[in-house]
Order: sequence, then C-alpha cells, then structure tokens
Amino acid sequence: MPHATTADGQRIAYQVRGAGQPLVLLAGQSNNHTWWDPVRADFEASYQTVTLDWRGTGDSDKPDEVYSTPGFAEDVVAVLDDLGLAAVHLYGTSMGGRVAQWVAINHPDRVKGLVLGCTSPGAAHGYERSQEIRRALADSAKAERVLLELMYTPGWLAANPGLHPVLGDASMPSYARARHLVASNRHDAWDGLPGITSPTLILHGSDDVFSPAANAQLLADRIPRARAELIEGARHAYFHEFHEVAGPAVLRFLAAQDGS
Repeated sequence: MPHATTADGQRIAYQVRGAGQPLVLLAGQSNNHTWWDPVRADFEASYQTVTLDWRGTGDSDKPDEVYSTPGFAEDVVAVLDDLGLAAVHLYGTSMGGRVAQWVAINHPDRVKGLVLGCTSPGAAHGYERSQEIRRALADSAKAERVLLELMYTPGWLAANPGLHPVLGDASMPSYARARHLVASNRHDAWDGLPGITSPTLILHGSDDVFSPAANAQLLADRIPRARAELIEGARHAYFHEFHEVAGPAVLRFLAAQDGS
C-alpha cells in the first residue's frame, strides 16, 4: 500500500481506485478508508477515487500526540502531493467534512469542487448533538447500538444486520481514538468559511441528530456559492443507506463543475 510522508515525518496510507479525474473521499472520526467501501463503486465509473487512512488509523502512522482537523487537512495535501495531483474534487463526510473545510480554506487552488456531508462548522457556532445523546454514547454497554441507530433508520438496520464499516476502526489504539475525538470536538472553521472559493454542495440527512441537520443550511449561508440539500428520512450515514439518492446528487454536482 502506498504512503505519503507528511511535513512532520508521519506516513499516511492511501488507496487509489478507478480512472478519470480524481475524487478524494474523506471518512469520519476514528474511521479509515473502509468507511467508503459500501458506496465507493458509485463514483468509480466517472472518477478515480482516492481515500486515505487518517493518522491513528488503518495502515497510517499512529503518533501519540495532539491531532487537529487543520492537521488532518495537511495530511490530505501530503497525499495529493505524493500522487502529483494539483487539484481534485473533495468529498468529506462527518469529521471528514470538517477536514475538507480546512483543505478548501487553506489550499483553495487544490479543490475544484467541494462536497460537505453530515458535518458542521464546529461547536462554537454550529448545532451540536444533545446531552442525552452524549450520555448514551458514553455508556460503553450501549454505545455501539446507539451509534448504529444514529447512523441508520430502524427499517434499514432490521434488513441489514451484521458489521457496518462506519462504527470506527477497531484496530486503532485507544489513545488515538481519544485524540480523534478531541480533534473533532475542537474544530472551528467559522472565520475561514467565507473565504472558500470552491463551488460547494452540502448534503445532510433530514433526520440526523448526531450532527443536527440545521448545520447544512448554516454552512450554506456561510460559504459563498454553496447550496444545501437535505435527504428526506436519512440519518447520519445518509451516504450509505440512501446512496441511490446521495450518489447521483454528488455526481450531478461534480459534473457541473467539470462542464459536462
């Protein structure tokens, strides 16, 4: 598996599939590239997809040090540099959407089209999950089931029992998991959002309470040339359960940026 080396000497694993213009897919907090496995094929007929393992996950290095969403953004840029990609389409979901904001803010020339999914500008200005949800997730005996129910609708879960790739990288060290949580919780891109120059699509499940759906319009109002689309009935993992709606929405948006 190829690796990019960051400015601070860490090795970031990445994966490339398909052919065409590059589309970089960024996963959620404490997850690696397998987050995208259920839907990656939706994009590969049109784009070369690039994923990566966040530092602390997968086959990337796992330093026990402070992580941050701006720092993760620099890891993404290190991957682009290693691949020789000057500019890409960028699609980030959940914490990946927070990281994507920083890539677009700090490296505007590297992002042709930006898609932000089920994400927020950060706690300081965004809408956060309730204390009731936080308490439920803190209960180790119930956390996995609670997280599943925040991700998917009851009907979908009943029809799709088994392992789900959005529940986190089970192999990551506990210290790295804790540092991912802090990085996501400390995210605050509010001041930089008006400086994003990339055309931006914001997607969100209408029934998402993990990252409340009100964040979608908040981001759209803050980012120039951005528009928000809610996917009715979807929860946090809208991109998976409702991929037959979400995938085409992303492809239509990207095709417009490509002039096709």
